[in-house]
Amino acid sequence: MKKILMGMATFMLALMSALPGLAQNSASVVMYHRFGEGDFPATNITMEQFESHIQEIKSGGYTVLPLGELVDKLKKGEDLPDKALAITIDDGYASIYEKAFPKFKEAGIPFTIFLATDPIDRSYADYLSWAQVQKMAKDPLVTIGAHSASHLHMPTASQARIGDEMARSLARLEEKIGYRPDIFAYPYGEASLKAAQVVRGFGMKAAFGQHSGAIGKGDDLYYLSRFALNEKYGDLKRFQMVAQTKSLFISDLGPKDMMISKRNPPLVGFTVAEEVGSLDPLACFASHEGKVRIEKLWGRRVEVRMEKALPVGRTRLNCTMPAGDGRWRWFGRQFYVAP
Repeated sequence: MKKILMGMATFMLALMSALPGLAQNSASVVMYHRFGEGDFPATNITMEQFESHIQEIKSGGYTVLPLGELVDKLKKGEDLPDKALAITIDDGYASIYEKAFPKFKEAGIPFTIFLATDPIDRSYADYLSWAQVQKMAKDPLVTIGAHSASHLHMPTASQARIGDEMARSLARLEEKIGYRPDIFAYPYGEASLKAAQVVRGFGMKAAFGQHSGAIGKGDDLYYLSRFALNEKYGDLKRFQMVAQTKSLFISDLGPKDMMISKRNPPLVGFTVAEEVGSLDPLACFASHEGKVRIEKLWGRRVEVRMEKALPVGRTRLNCTMPAGDGRWRWFGRQFYVAP
């Protein structure tokens, strides 16, 4: 009898793993800037907070993937492990080398640094040196990504200017670390279709913003989400929540362009995969308006109806719902309105 039950259990596990709707196909990507630099709380994480994150990663059952490996799995449509996580750091502040790198190395946690090259070339006081970058780049735990040369604000820049920044930064990185990065992060997390097209044209296999949300199969590889962490939004409880989020598995997202120039507020809509289940608990929130009205059409189509025009600058939209296991499903989008 025991053998029969074990056989049935093995069969059910195999059957469940074969069902695409039950596969674990979500990942969270978190983003840091500074470590232990209390004068910059909006972009800094305290060392106490950071050390609690490290301990949570080590003990919480996460699978931390190098960012390039995560992107490759998404591109190939491969299943992801449950609680898949990737770590990123933007800009290139000196505290990465001085405070974060030793902690990540001791814990054996891979991470990616998105570097803006001009500040390093100009020897800004609080930035990494090329010697520090080179030392980290030789470590198998570290991946270097591109972040423009001057930390360019891309939505308002011309395609020629964006192209020049991409060419300069990629050439400089290849010269200094011996390889040309193929993953990009938009400075300020702000982008446009125009910017994404240029980035893609330079051979980037993926590009990341700074809008919250889990990553899932079918997402736009040239505007992938990340959860930003800082002193205000970096306590252990929030880290646990965002590191374990699941995708809403959306498709047919509109509008395609992150830069809003004509219809404002934009008509935002997307279709949610059947495997997510009932959409009754779904709620959406806009940073300039709070909770916004949503309409559900044909069962799986969600239309977001903001009433207030998006202000100049960035606006974030977040749509969330309980995943049913103490975790959350989370989709985010960031829009930009030029002055």
